[in-house]
Amino acid sequence: MIHYSCDLCKRLIDPEEDLRYAIKIEVYAAIDPVDVDPNADDRDHLQEMQEILQRMEESGSDAVGDDVYQQLRFDLCPECRKKFLKNPLGREPSKQFDFSKN
Repeated sequence: MIHYSCDLCKRLIDPEEDLRYAIKIEVYAAIDPVDVDPNADDRDHLQEMQEILQRMEESGSDAVGDDVYQQLRFDLCPECRKKFLKNPLGREPSKQFDFSKN
């Protein structure tokens, strides 16, 4: 039997009694499109792709670097799901000022 636990509070999640929420996050480098050179139509795109693949093969790395792309997955219990949805970026709450009623 597979056992699940909340990745935030570490509470065990019983799949027969509790809902389990899966959070998937993709983080990737935002690459803006480059200006298209009108003379670039003569480029051999297949040759460029072949050169890129060859450089990747020579580097010995099968995966794209973590600084370019990451995929994360977390399991959350119902309570932690509510907390996550209220503050998905984990920001510190802004401080509220209490002013006296003079």
